[in-house]
Amino acid sequence: MFVGITNTPRPYAWGSTTAIAKLLGREISGDPEAELWLGAHAGSPSTILDPTQTGGATDLAEWIAADPQTTLGRFAASGRLPFLLKVLAAASPLSLQAHPTLDQAQAGFDRENELGIALDAPQRNYKDAFPKPELIYALSPTFDALCGFRPLDEVRALLHALIEASNALEDPQPQPLEDLLDSLSGSDVALPETFEWLIGRRTGVATLVSLVTTLASRGVAGYDAEMATVSQLAEEYPGDPGIVIALLLNRVTLRAGEALYLPAGNIHAYLSGLGVELMAASDNVLRGGLTPKHIDVPELLDVLDFTPVPVPYLQSTSPSEGVAAFTPDVPDFELVRVDGMFLDASVALTGPAIALCTAGEVSISGSVSSVSLELGDAVFITPDEAGLRFTGSGTVFVATTGA
Repeated sequence: MFVGITNTPRPYAWGSTTAIAKLLGREISGDPEAELWLGAHAGSPSTILDPTQTGGATDLAEWIAADPQTTLGRFAASGRLPFLLKVLAAASPLSLQAHPTLDQAQAGFDRENELGIALDAPQRNYKDAFPKPELIYALSPTFDALCGFRPLDEVRALLHALIEASNALEDPQPQPLEDLLDSLSGSDVALPETFEWLIGRRTGVATLVSLVTTLASRGVAGYDAEMATVSQLAEEYPGDPGIVIALLLNRVTLRAGEALYLPAGNIHAYLSGLGVELMAASDNVLRGGLTPKHIDVPELLDVLDFTPVPVPYLQSTSPSEGVAAFTPDVPDFELVRVDGMFLDASVALTGPAIALCTAGEVSISGSVSSVSLELGDAVFITPDEAGLRFTGSGTVFVATTGA
């Protein structure tokens, strides 16, 4: 069954006022539109366009709860759609954040329940008992992000460049940078200890943040992107230790069509751009700076993976002509892009799915029924449709479960 769905974009302050509307052919509201949620998450379940198809259910969460066998197939026992599809439009930086593993989420959720912390309390870390790995696919010509701790030799090279720039100031003051460099030249625990010092705003951090902000405004040869990011973050969050933490992280500019995969423990922040985001259906976020919201430093330190990594690009495979599949190493979700002019592109389903048309006109035929999509249309697809075949010319993103 193909069931038409829609939703209203989330009005977070960092959202673009035009990007989502232009992408989907909607009227521009003039207000920030940060995320369009397509899924059954309780925070913003998708609206059913024709409730006669769903026994009167008016949103996707309600329908799934009433008829999990039809809507979820092999996931019926869990009673939940395991993924959440979003269109994300960042006009300014999001907070630094990381997400827990399944074990951490279950333990944290139980612990906070036992403590009697309300689900909507600002100090609550765990809103549910699930992990939240995610991927982001760039739709805009560029999509800027911070993602994971960069190799320490790269961090040290950057710090040496900053020290040289500081020495060139009329009033040289390299000591805070030299102290930071020294702290990252020790044992395997050097990075966690340095991060804890920064995020805890310990003695000397404010001076370091101020110095780095000053140097970024003057420019540092060879590090244009990093210094532009520091200046951007300093304008949005003056004095925040996340300004310096950003220098410890991979700074990446995705081109349209490229994707990142952010597993549990990966610290990241989206800086700007329009993209399709797909994640496990969870709301568990541990923040690590660049935010006025609650930061639980001990819990964040437990969740973070401090292993330096290269930029976590997610490469696609091509199961059939015109089809690109982005498949991370988790069972919760897979993102498939069907793109171009095609007569018979095919996508196999192992569970429920959501399809979103971002260009052209496309017909989708399943095992049971069919549907035609135009720009901005979205449908929920029940698992009995199994294999999908696409005809037409355009672009459709399909979110579904992993194998």
